[in-house]
Amino acid sequence: MQRSEETARRAFAKATTWQISGFVVMTVLTWAITGSLAEGGAVAAGGAVAGFVSYYLHERAWARVRWGLRRT
Repeated sequence: MQRSEETARRAFAKATTWQISGFVVMTVLTWAITGSLAEGGAVAAGGAVAGFVSYYLHERAWARVRWGLRRT
């Protein structure tokens, strides 16, 4: 089994697609609760920014952790 390391570009792409899906879900959920699409979008935008940054940093931190990886 070959070991591969994740690049920063790949982590960025994963964070982007994750946040797009999260943005849509959060907008719909907040819209359903408040009845306001504008409020739903505002809450989702704030959550997307915070979530994007935290997810990206989390992925990059785990890329440096060697625990749980098998040596080849």
